[in-house]
Amino acid sequence: MEIKQIYTGCLAQGSYYIKCCDEAAIVDPLREVQQYIDMAERDCVKIKYIFETHFHADFVSGHLTLAEKTGATIVFGPNAKTGFDSLIAKDGQRFKIGKVEIETLHTPGHTMESTTYLVNDKQGKPHAIFSGDTVFLGDVGRPDLAQKATNMSQEDLAGILFESIRKKILPLPDDVIIYPGHGAGSACGKNMSIETIGTLGHEKKTNYALRPDMSKEEFVAELCEGLPKPLEYFGLNVAMNKYGYKSIDDVIENGHNMLGVEDFVNASTATEALILDVRHQREFIKGFIPGSIFIGLSGTFAPWVGALLVDVKMQLLLVAEPGTEVEAITRLSRVGFDNVIGILDGGFESWKQAGKDVDNINAVDAITLAEEVNSDENTKIVDVRRTGEYEAEHVEGASHAPLSCLTDYLDRLPHEQFYIHCAGGYRSVIANSILKKNGIHNAIEVLGGFNAIKKTEAPRTEFVCNDSIL
Repeated sequence: MEIKQIYTGCLAQGSYYIKCCDEAAIVDPLREVQQYIDMAERDCVKIKYIFETHFHADFVSGHLTLAEKTGATIVFGPNAKTGFDSLIAKDGQRFKIGKVEIETLHTPGHTMESTTYLVNDKQGKPHAIFSGDTVFLGDVGRPDLAQKATNMSQEDLAGILFESIRKKILPLPDDVIIYPGHGAGSACGKNMSIETIGTLGHEKKTNYALRPDMSKEEFVAELCEGLPKPLEYFGLNVAMNKYGYKSIDDVIENGHNMLGVEDFVNASTATEALILDVRHQREFIKGFIPGSIFIGLSGTFAPWVGALLVDVKMQLLLVAEPGTEVEAITRLSRVGFDNVIGILDGGFESWKQAGKDVDNINAVDAITLAEEVNSDENTKIVDVRRTGEYEAEHVEGASHAPLSCLTDYLDRLPHEQFYIHCAGGYRSVIANSILKKNGIHNAIEVLGGFNAIKKTEAPRTEFVCNDSIL
């Protein structure tokens, strides 16, 4: 038996390839499925099953496309209802892959169809679990995403998750390997480890939610404390995973529509399409198409697209570095944004050469900011990092406006010149582009963000250890 993790940092998501003898199975595949097909062909095996741990909210899975291309059976756990052909497994049902068996462990709580798949080795001994969003390393799945679908409170779902973990997961041997659905950076939990593979025994010792002496009431209270607001695109991704979506091949073909400058302008004028610039932030700062929004491929691109653009049906016009167009379309499709209607041929350089209007972002280095703060106590600073980052340490006197809900703070921003920063410069450039699109042009970017500020004499609050990613 061989198990391979395919980890996608942009989504903080793990999919899995399981091979034994001449058969294979895939767990929670990405939407671009050719990599799994290539692996199976290289190993001379047939993909027999596609196991889905639940209806994912944060990305569009590749189960439909992979099934169409390989003939594999899509498997969901109990309670799942799909708009396509699938096998809805019973709790305890077993599936053969070569000489090993994969057992269905129904573990509701994150969602009601959530299922953990247990791999038993050739001797029938529990070897590993694919836990989806039931158990992570350092955390467990958040219980608030399925409230609308179930008419239950997050406390009710947390209580169900407690029973699932206690009855189905904790009784397994300590040496069982955990292959989780996500790692640090995912919005599906609040305290996930940067590690992506672990053991149950280690989690029993270190995971706050798996403490053996924890009562149900303690579990519910701790799990529900400090949950961030669910992102609005989550429900749209669930619907796509549940009822179906376009083939990614069609999405790429339709989106790869290269437009000259005048055609790009006409497309922007004739539609309500958003111009999305996916270049590196250092290039965007130097110059960009007025009114465009920056979300760069170099960062956690897809989650920020989903969080900030929200409507997966919106039409998009892309500005990308030449050669990255297909990557941009693919990564947009991972979170359900399938409606790219055109891409600027030649990138931003062609726009400049055509003599079109250009905007830019004023920027200073962290030393300049520190000098300004130390010479003028009225210096205005806006910190767009997450709440946990801000509370742990920030520049004295800085206001807080998290990027994830920046538009809620627009009427509270300073009317005079102010400085804006995040941790390293990616999120604050996104924020600056949003401000400019909303007619706010008095923000100055701090290059290098708080990481650079910490190396200066800028006064900061006392550091408070805070593991929250909110």
